[in-house]
Amino acid sequence: MRIGIIAHLKHPIIAPFAGGLEVFTYEITRRLVARGHDVILFASSNSDENLPVDPILSDEGYDHKTGMRIKLRDLPSEYIAEHHAYFGLMTRIDDYNLDIIFNNSLHYIPITMANTLRTPMLTVLHTPPFYELQLAIKAERRNPVIQYVTVSKQSATNWNKIVSSCEVIENGIDLNQWKSSGRANEQQYAVWFGRIHPDKGLHLAIQAAKIAGIPLKVAGGIADQRYYNEKVAGLLDENVELLGIQDQKSLNALICGASVCIVSPCWQEPFGLVVAEALSCGTPVAGFKMGALPEIVAEGTGILVDYPNVDDLAGAIKGALALDRKYVSDYARGRFDIEKMMDKYEEMLAEVAQSKTQKDFLKI
Repeated sequence: MRIGIIAHLKHPIIAPFAGGLEVFTYEITRRLVARGHDVILFASSNSDENLPVDPILSDEGYDHKTGMRIKLRDLPSEYIAEHHAYFGLMTRIDDYNLDIIFNNSLHYIPITMANTLRTPMLTVLHTPPFYELQLAIKAERRNPVIQYVTVSKQSATNWNKIVSSCEVIENGIDLNQWKSSGRANEQQYAVWFGRIHPDKGLHLAIQAAKIAGIPLKVAGGIADQRYYNEKVAGLLDENVELLGIQDQKSLNALICGASVCIVSPCWQEPFGLVVAEALSCGTPVAGFKMGALPEIVAEGTGILVDYPNVDDLAGAIKGALALDRKYVSDYARGRFDIEKMMDKYEEMLAEVAQSKTQKDFLKI
């Protein structure tokens, strides 16, 4: 198949990745290429040069240290720049003669313009509903042309009023990249990793770790400076170590050595790749019952408590220390294999692409 993948444009698709969606887009692009498909990735300009990138937005003003785009007086705002990048792409995307558009943009423009295209579209709902995307999908559903899929049953429930009976394909990870050491470091510590952003609740993880009496190592970039200044900075002491963004090998070693991984979402987490990655390393999870976490953290692999009770989260941290790390790793490796995910997406892409063939046949 000739597949056009539309990435979101907040960050380039390149390691070290800013977040889970960048990982998803990178992995699915290179694996579709490896499976023999003709793929074009519509992404920002500094994305990995080994991917088949057709750049639709310049990263000239992108700061890799902060993950933010520098606002210059003579440049349009990020919002307007993304709008025009997607609008320009959608006005010409039929000219690429694609069999299928694989939309992972989280943007309203590809949804809004889908009715103007000859090429069929599969859209992944990677987030809970938010205002702009809800409006676009509600309008598209009046004359449906898009096939939707999401990443968890909870996410499908969140979207059910707008997209009824949305199909689910769980996220997978490259298990070869997330190796288990079989045991934690002798000196106990907890790990928290991801974007330092209000949605991820690092301040609650720090509070719980302090109550539990366990040092905390934090890996990730500051995605919201105001949140960091107001909620996180004042909690830092000798028991909290900020490591910044880590490359994959260093992050794997960090997680493997941890006694427990704290996952503290403050929103309806659609999936939680950090959970799959931690569990695959054999590191049990202590977290909140938010979003898809109760769906993917099975009994014996972690302990979840009600949000935002940090005292209960501290108890979950202590309880998770006793879980069997081999059982945790075996569970993750049986459930989150990325090749299983790829098989399902490849099949769905082929089914949606077939609708174009059928329409073209009817025109003859």
